[in-house]
Amino acid sequence: MAIAALFLVLILGAATQSTYAVQHTVGDSSGWTNFGDYTTWAAGKTFNVGDTLLFSYGSSHSVDVVSKSDYDNCATGNAIDSYTGGSTTVKLAQPGPMYFVCPSFGHCSTGMKLAINVVSQSSNSPATTTPSYGSNSSPPSTTSPSTPISKPTKDAGSANIANMVVVGFSLILAPLFMFMS
Repeated sequence: MAIAALFLVLILGAATQSTYAVQHTVGDSSGWTNFGDYTTWAAGKTFNVGDTLLFSYGSSHSVDVVSKSDYDNCATGNAIDSYTGGSTTVKLAQPGPMYFVCPSFGHCSTGMKLAINVVSQSSNSPATTTPSYGSNSSPPSTTSPSTPISKPTKDAGSANIANMVVVGFSLILAPLFMFMS
């Protein structure tokens, strides 16, 4: 029975470890602005599936998710997703490259764009695939929403606390299981 309890603790610990997610605040305290260097900002970071990007920006900005070609050319007419409203959280749901630009006139061309590579948590190695858009091989056309869109996610801090509580209870309950058997 002691081996079963130890096995339970190890399984809970491994499961808890895989649920950690990080919220990356784009541009750190400066936010999503015309004056950011987003290539340097992203260079030292690892973006995992399950993490989120928090874009904080003023009313003259917004966030478009675009293809690599549109990112390279600062083209915003064919955005995959568009966000407005001053605060946007984007969940990184699959491995591979992601591209973001500010669609306001001239902003992308002056550096208000971000390219990241999302990796799978299990491998932590860069993915080499590009986003798939179905049989037509081009991103779907979307229109800009008239109301702010934000995809809420759990705060990484509260998720970490919850995970620590689970591990703590596991460590307390495992010895009790051993003494009861």
